[in-house]
Amino acid sequence: MIYAIKKQNESNERLISRFKKVVQRSRVLMNAKQHRYHEQPKRKRYTRLAAVKRDFYRSKRAKEQFYSS
Repeated sequence: MIYAIKKQNESNERLISRFKKVVQRSRVLMNAKQHRYHEQPKRKRYTRLAAVKRDFYRSKRAKEQFYSS
């Protein structure tokens, strides 16, 4: 369970913003959005291919940032 206790001399707006940060760090909303709909389990081959493509494009983007300066 996620909670935030109000500190002494803390405004309600500050308490809400601190609570939002705690929720984001805990990744509860991200997991809820991922599991909102049922997905068929993917084959290992397609999962691996997606990971390879993702790694390739990430390294390509990093190289472009490095050489563009």
